[in-house]
Amino acid sequence: MALGYDGKLYILAFDHRGSFQKKMFGIAGDPTPEETATIADAKRLVYEGMELAVERGAEAGATGVLVDEQFGSDVPARAKAKGLKLAMPVEKSGQDEFDFQYGEDFGAHIEQFDPDFNKVLVRYNPDGDAVMNERQLGRLKTLADWLHANGRLFLFELLVPAEPAQLEAVGGDVDRYDSELRPELMRRAIEAIQDFGIEVDIWKIEGVDAQADAQMLAEQTRSGEGRENVVCVLLGRGASDAKVDHWLREAAPVDGFVGFAIGRSIWWDALRGFLDGSVAREDATSQIADNYLRFIKVYEQQEVA
Repeated sequence: MALGYDGKLYILAFDHRGSFQKKMFGIAGDPTPEETATIADAKRLVYEGMELAVERGAEAGATGVLVDEQFGSDVPARAKAKGLKLAMPVEKSGQDEFDFQYGEDFGAHIEQFDPDFNKVLVRYNPDGDAVMNERQLGRLKTLADWLHANGRLFLFELLVPAEPAQLEAVGGDVDRYDSELRPELMRRAIEAIQDFGIEVDIWKIEGVDAQADAQMLAEQTRSGEGRENVVCVLLGRGASDAKVDHWLREAAPVDGFVGFAIGRSIWWDALRGFLDGSVAREDATSQIADNYLRFIKVYEQQEVA
């Protein structure tokens, strides 16, 4: 199976689980069936915003949803029925170290839902705990090999959290870490993952402040034989519109970037307003649709420019 993906991809990400139930609903531990139903309805509202965006002009073939099995309810089936791209997570939520949500049964869950993209979120700093990094790489290799042996696409969300010494080197300034150290650490992380034999189709990349860094990362994802069609999408990190806009504008003109996978920056405020009663459901879905379409406009305008 050839690596990579052909086409634009604008993903609305709402596969958040542990952090979502704690920060949005104040629920710790395993939710009750009633709490699960409440969370699932919130995710259904977010998805309704995506359907509305398609009605307002978003291209269904480039429109994707990233939603989980735990709280996703009927959203995966609805997305597929609408012709939207479906991505679903494989990782256990809220862990510093990657592991499978469903253990050795991960393949059965993938086959049951049949998503277009199978996503992992991995925290990997090349200067971090070497033993933990090695364990993660082993599990990721198992997943990547299974996916490609079964004709399925691998969507890899890479986060590179700062090590204490790295943060100390920039005076504890997170913004300086992001701009001065993180881009090269990301490149090294991608290189290490590739060198381990883990093949990725789509890299979900943290935003960088300079276009040259976006170019460097895209080139790394495509380095090596057979990776010429590997692509990147930009993630939002729940940042402000202004910050995400800046990241989109830096990435959009770079060959190898094909869109974004943005979540909280699109739906958090609208959903919060609905839950506290200050925003009607139809208004919340409309806000989500508008936010999603606005980010597409920012990306495509800069891509053309």
